[in-house]
Amino acid sequence: MKKPQGFTLLDLMAFLAIFTLIITIALAAFQNYSIRAKFSELVLAAIPHKEAVERAIQIRNPSALTDLDGGSLGIPDNITVGETAHGVMVADGVITMTWQHDSTILDGMTYTLTLDDAKPPIQWSRGGSCVGKRLC
Repeated sequence: MKKPQGFTLLDLMAFLAIFTLIITIALAAFQNYSIRAKFSELVLAAIPHKEAVERAIQIRNPSALTDLDGGSLGIPDNITVGETAHGVMVADGVITMTWQHDSTILDGMTYTLTLDDAKPPIQWSRGGSCVGKRLC
């Protein structure tokens, strides 16, 4: 008596179920990675403003955090968020970066850097709506 060779319908269905589960998990992880990589654009855009605030503290010696605003002490001007531009606001030693209004999942997402004190050593605290979504 010869044994039948090949896969049964049950074998193929089990393989398909496992394969579908693996692909679903991989796609979700890839999508999250892609969103985080895209959001890093906003995090990197904060660096020049952060450096300008640090330079203002070291060179201009402000008396309080309220002196550290966009457009003063060598800190770049604030930028209003729009459809093609990310928003930047420096107010009282807090840098707030806002994702552009582009109707994506990142639309309006914020990243903030808050100074602990206007005196060296300079310490920053990270925050914003990106923290809860694990994007920054």
